[in-house]
Amino acid sequence: MACAILGATAANRVLVDKPTLMLYVINEHNDTIFRAPVCVGAAKGQKQRRGDMRTPEGTFEITQVQDASHWTHDFGDGAGERADAYGPYFFRLRTPGFSGIGIHGTCFPESTGTRASEGCIRLRNDDLRRLHPLIGRGTRVTVTPDRER
Repeated sequence: MACAILGATAANRVLVDKPTLMLYVINEHNDTIFRAPVCVGAAKGQKQRRGDMRTPEGTFEITQVQDASHWTHDFGDGAGERADAYGPYFFRLRTPGFSGIGIHGTCFPESTGTRASEGCIRLRNDDLRRLHPLIGRGTRVTVTPDRER
């Protein structure tokens, strides 16, 4: 059973379409088997440096799937550390030159369909739970470039 699940997730790939703010999972037959709105970096364009509020563009690999249910984050809004900041999971991406970039949930579900993240790809927690069994370590994630800069 574990091998079948691993094989299924490895064969799937993720497409994050920054211009439409959507995430798709596409299986080995090129069928879209999952779609959900996302939140990406507040600034448009290719990530240039740490803290630039941009989501990296290109093709990356998921290197870890982490339990993020107890992680907190200070968003700099004066509210301090927020519980459940990353939702239940963090899919860590190998993004050369940058660390800490991933696909994760959010304590701000209203941010999906907008540009408000610090560079990660956010989904509503319920969508992230549905995504979890479809992808895993080794899954390719392609983030399309913005149309305008």
